Amino acid sequence: MTVLLVMAKAPVPGAVKTRLCPPATPARAARIAAAALRDTLAAVTATPGVTPVLALAGRLADGVDAAALTAATAGWTVLPQRGAGLAERLAHAHADVADGFPGRAVLQVGMDTPQLTPAVLDDAVRRLNDVDAVLGRAVDGGWWALGLRDPRRAAALRAVPMSTADTGELTWAALTRGSMRVAPLPVLRDVDGWADALVVAALSPDGRFGREVGAFRRELVAAGR
Repeated sequence: MTVLLVMAKAPVPGAVKTRLCPPATPARAARIAAAALRDTLAAVTATPGVTPVLALAGRLADGVDAAALTAATAGWTVLPQRGAGLAERLAHAHADVADGFPGRAVLQVGMDTPQLTPAVLDDAVRRLNDVDAVLGRAVDGGWWALGLRDPRRAAALRAVPMSTADTGELTWAALTRGSMRVAPLPVLRDVDGWADALVVAALSPDGRFGREVGAFRRELVAAGR
């Protein structure tokens, strides 16, 4: 059974989605982040035949929507993120899953693609059955998903600069240098700035993220902003 690993930050104002500010305040950005995380957790929970794991930076109890997020992760394995930079935290999270779930493949996503559906995740898990790795690139040049039959091979990420316009390309190169057979997943838009939030919200307007962004957009329009 594949482990479906979510890398996330607790939605604490001032610590998440800071690139939404402005137009959002830190508190509103944290509400939007909480909605994105809840949508992601719901999609993972509804994906058949996977084991859900959350690698978390911070504490849900300290963030927005703490009670609902805690309830949404009931029954999940929750691991603390560790390491200095994102690449190191990713490598550690995959290694921690390898320790806790020996012999399992891992599909890892973040909390910046709340438009994810169980069908998209299930398809990614199925693709991973036939190759060593899968990589879903993002519109901005990064990536939104990484699947590995052997999660310890995520150590290759330590040499990849994160959050750049060529992170996806460099990650693909790092994986293939390790003689892995890598298959692509669909290219998705992740949420960095406000323009991204509007586009992604329009893809799933009835989700928590779509409703939260839509409500804030209407407030901005009413205020002439």
